[in-house]
Amino acid sequence: MDITVAVDCMGGDHGPHVTVPAVLDFQNRHQGVDIVLVGLRDAIEAELAAHGGRVGPRLRVQHASEVVAMDEPPATALRYKKDSSMRVAVNLVKTGQALACVSAGNTGALMAISRFVLKTLTGIDRPAIATVLPNMRAGHTYVLDLGANVDCAAEHLLQFGIMGAMLVAAVEHKARPTVGLLNIGVEDIKGNETVKRASELLRVSGLNFVGNVEGDDIYKGTTDVVVCDGFVGNVALKASEGVAQMMSSALRHEFTRNPLRRLAALAALPALRSFRQRMDHRRYNGASLLGLRGIVIKSHGAADAYAFGQALTRAVEEVRNNVPQRIMQRMVELDEAARIPPVRAAGA
Repeated sequence: MDITVAVDCMGGDHGPHVTVPAVLDFQNRHQGVDIVLVGLRDAIEAELAAHGGRVGPRLRVQHASEVVAMDEPPATALRYKKDSSMRVAVNLVKTGQALACVSAGNTGALMAISRFVLKTLTGIDRPAIATVLPNMRAGHTYVLDLGANVDCAAEHLLQFGIMGAMLVAAVEHKARPTVGLLNIGVEDIKGNETVKRASELLRVSGLNFVGNVEGDDIYKGTTDVVVCDGFVGNVALKASEGVAQMMSSALRHEFTRNPLRRLAALAALPALRSFRQRMDHRRYNGASLLGLRGIVIKSHGAADAYAFGQALTRAVEEVRNNVPQRIMQRMVELDEAARIPPVRAAGA
C-alpha cells in the first residue's frame, strides 16, 4: 500500500529544524512512505541541504506562504490564513494527495482547520483528541478527550468511547477492547448527571464497557480506553506530565547529593536507564484527532526529532489500519440498531 503523509513543517516550537530531520530519519527507516513537506519553501530546502536531504520521488516540497503561530486564536488562523502550512497540509488530505497529516502546531487551530476542511464522520458530532499513556502492565492506555471539547453531553462521551474502542481495535488488533468512563469513584451513584447518563448509554452501546474508572486506573491499565470530557482529560494529562518531571528531578537530586550516592547511581545506572526509557514521554508522542473524515495527528509542540518521528509512525499505523473507516462502520452499525440517541445540550 502506497502511503503519502503531509507534514506541516512550520508548526511547533522548532519548525523545520525538527520536522525536516525527523522526516529524513523516518524515511530511512520506512521505505514505503512518501512525504510532502509543507511550508516556506526556502526554509525547508535550507534545512534539507543542511541534513543532506534532497527532493525526489518520495519527498517533495509544497510551498505555503503563511504560518500559524503557536499562540494564535484558532478563529484567526481559520479565517485569515488560508495558505498557512497547516491549512495546506490538511487540504492535501481532503483532496486525496495525502492519506494523513502530521503537525506540531497550535492545537486549537489544527482542530478548527481540520474540522472545517475535512468535516466529521457521519454520527460524530465532535472530534476528540486521543493519546496513549504507559501503564503498569507494560502496555498502553488510550485516553480521550484531551482538550478538544471542554463541555460535553453524555452522547458525546458515548461517541468518544466508540472512537477510542475502534482506534484500539485497529492499531492494537484487539477484537473487543475494554472501555472505562473516568469518574470520581467506581460506584454507579458517583459523578455528575452527565457522567451518570453517559454510563447508561455506554452500557447499552455494544462496547465492552467495564463501568466507571478512577484516575489511577489509567496507569494501572485497568481498561484499554478511558473516556472523559476535554477539561478533565487535559488536566489529568498535564498533571501526569508534571508528576513524571518531578520524579525525574527528585531522582537526579537524590543521586547527586554526595559522592557516595553518585557511586550508588553508577551501580543503578542500568535500571535507571531502563526506567527512563520506559517512561520517556517522547515514545508516546502523537495524539489522534478522531472523528474526522481523514487522519490528522497532533505532535507535541516541543517535540524533538525522535518524538516527531513517533507521531509520523502513529499516522502511518492509522492509515494502514483504516481507523476512520472503522469508526464510521461502527457508527453505522449502532445507528441501524437504533442505539444512538440524539445529542442533548451539555448539562441537560
